[in-house]
Amino acid sequence: MTYPTVTVRSLLAVGALALSLTALAVFAALCPAAPFVPTGPTVSFTEYVQPASAASPPFAAILFVPVTWLPVATLKAVVVVGNVLLLALLVRLSWRFAAHRHAPTPVPTPAPVPTPVRFSLPSVPVPVLSWVPVLLCVAVALWLEPVLRTVLFGEIGLALTCVVLWDLTRPDHALGKGFALGVVAGVELAPALFIAYLLLAGRPDAVRAGLTALGSLIGTMLLGALVLPGASLDFWTLRVFETGRAGEGWTTDNQSLQGLFARALHTTEPGVGWAVACVVITFAGLWLARRAVVRKGLETWGILVTALTALLVSPVSWSHHWVWCVPLLAVLLAEGRWRTAAAVALVFAARTFRLVPHEGGAELRLPWWQQPLASPYALLGLVLLAYVAYRCHAPRTRTATRRRRATAVAGQLSASNSSASTIR
Repeated sequence: MTYPTVTVRSLLAVGALALSLTALAVFAALCPAAPFVPTGPTVSFTEYVQPASAASPPFAAILFVPVTWLPVATLKAVVVVGNVLLLALLVRLSWRFAAHRHAPTPVPTPAPVPTPVRFSLPSVPVPVLSWVPVLLCVAVALWLEPVLRTVLFGEIGLALTCVVLWDLTRPDHALGKGFALGVVAGVELAPALFIAYLLLAGRPDAVRAGLTALGSLIGTMLLGALVLPGASLDFWTLRVFETGRAGEGWTTDNQSLQGLFARALHTTEPGVGWAVACVVITFAGLWLARRAVVRKGLETWGILVTALTALLVSPVSWSHHWVWCVPLLAVLLAEGRWRTAAAVALVFAARTFRLVPHEGGAELRLPWWQQPLASPYALLGLVLLAYVAYRCHAPRTRTATRRRRATAVAGQLSASNSSASTIR
């Protein structure tokens, strides 16, 4: 039996992760923020009242009933440790997702036959991120604000993102592709936009996955109606249309278009302007995602554009919902855009919306120069949509140059991983 050799890099990676986790524990002790735990009466299938502030369908309550069986202290530990492990999984999934279209491709023939673009595993080996870089990435990513907030408050964003990313990046012919996406949409409504993305992708396999996701979403609704008929009727006929049910949408914690408009207009009800902007961004985002896939073959950006669109148009996108920053950074790094990745990482680590006045309704009285600080994620999402639109209309020569650069980066990473494995 052979055992992995301890190297300087592995020791540094373990030390960095240990230091990061220690700092996290100290931070949590100095700024206590208990993870979410069920409060009030124990959830039961026969006596369940849909809270007025509930933002998730009743199926979510059914799914999370088992967490009420654990003691509070045990539940907190499980949630924190589980989120750290989910972050490591998300790092690996994000790199695999980012590397799909950046592996070396064969030289095209003089007269290639047009074929439909498919999101499937490439025929050449994809660079695999070894466990040493994973530990380093986890140690750094823990301090991105969306990730840190998810870990400290026991949110489920990392779990949902892992499931969605895993399902969407499966080969088109994979059995049951789309089923997990539909289940996630039954827990949180925002990922349902990925179903529209699959249905509009224009490929038979993608449409089949979209129909599968739609079927599983309807299945979660039927299960909720069967187990909790009263709560389901109340949610799907009333609560789902109440955009303010999840909380005060004008606070700086809300990094969606609604929060941006409310703070910029100094009103708790942004009204028609916000509604029109959401409709425009929804259609523009789906069109741009389809164009990125069909015209440029950028499946990674097609999925990222859909995620950004869902975060922007959702009535409330709390800062911890933006854990899609991890796949976003992975794609930028895989494309060799180091400065852009550093700028994006700085936005998600700076916590500028915590620096502006945010108590007692002060968010509604911010001057114009503090507005960008109060809405960094929403503004970054809009900038990224504009960036992808530019790439979709960029000259083919420039796009080809970028692809060659990305291919070279992927080749170097692959060679580095192979040499590291040989040394070990």
